[in-house]
Amino acid sequence: MGQVRGGSATITHAVRVAIQRLQASLAQLSREPGINPKTMAKWRKRATLEDMKAGPKKPHSPVLIEAEEAVIVAFRRHTLLLLDECLYALQPSIPHLTQSALRRYP
Repeated sequence: MGQVRGGSATITHAVRVAIQRLQASLAQLSREPGINPKTMAKWRKRATLEDMKAGPKKPHSPVLIEAEEAVIVAFRRHTLLLLDECLYALQPSIPHLTQSALRRYP
């Protein structure tokens, strides 16, 4: 099975290996596959050949504070209610809570 890449991705695992192993300049390396030299520099300085995860390292709600997030997580784990039931139960104490914000927390 092949490597899954984004629609505009041009860098495969093999290209990453070549970038890190070859001693040619970044400009020379980027000419043939048509890759930006800045992208080549990024891959050359990385210690690993794996892609980094996209998105925030620690997702959080822009509306809720940490204490409210902790209450939501504890409530959902303790009660094991459905999402809608949790929303109706928590909205009196956290009025700005929405279903989309609630969905972020397991």
